[in-house]
Amino acid sequence: MKCSILVLCLALAAVNAVAQRPEADVLETAKGPLSIQPVQHASLVLTMQGVTIYADPSGGAPLFKGLAAPDLILITDIHGDHFDTATLAAVKTARTIIVAPQAVVDKMSAADKAKAVVLKNGDNTTQAGITINAIPMYNLPQGPESRHPKGRGNGYVLTVGGKHIYLSGDTQGIPEMRSLKDIDVAFVCMNLPYTMDVNEAANAVLAFKPKVVYPYHYRGQGGLSDITAFKKQVDEGNKGIEVRLRNWYAQP
Repeated sequence: MKCSILVLCLALAAVNAVAQRPEADVLETAKGPLSIQPVQHASLVLTMQGVTIYADPSGGAPLFKGLAAPDLILITDIHGDHFDTATLAAVKTARTIIVAPQAVVDKMSAADKAKAVVLKNGDNTTQAGITINAIPMYNLPQGPESRHPKGRGNGYVLTVGGKHIYLSGDTQGIPEMRSLKDIDVAFVCMNLPYTMDVNEAANAVLAFKPKVVYPYHYRGQGGLSDITAFKKQVDEGNKGIEVRLRNWYAQP
């Protein structure tokens, strides 16, 4: 009986997770539509022409129920909201390629290490027709107490169907972010005390001018960041940047 109740609870959790998931957005590219599916916190799924990319899958397998299995998984850093071993084990398949920094790969199982592509800041690789550039992500000021020291984790710029997609990972408004060019879609974090506050995030976005920006990874120790205030600052600074607000923390 206990087993049956547990199975029922898990099934209900999966149904609720799917029901609460924001709808996918679509970006037209030179190779067809790119589906952009917010999932939770730092997790999202990109799909184009049968290729599916998971970024930082975490939070449990039910969050990904109904989504295509990943051809690629990108992991930005070692913390559990980015590198979640239980979720990773549940969603990956035998053909999934994992792209990650060395610090993450060092913590993987032997089987996952064998299939992993290691990128350090400045490296790039092409997998399943997707070009992946690893760029820095880190806290300021740099120092021994930094939660995110420079060189440990990766942000990523993906080239998908001629479009450039930026995943910030955990970072502040660092020079490497501010100097980005020709970004079509950016996912930008803003949660204290781990990354940026709203003002810093908006200022950085106004510097590199993506065509579309999603605030994500916006839950911190003080709760959820004010993404409406972020949108207001960006709108006032540059009406050419489209700010898309999505609910990354839907509750069943």
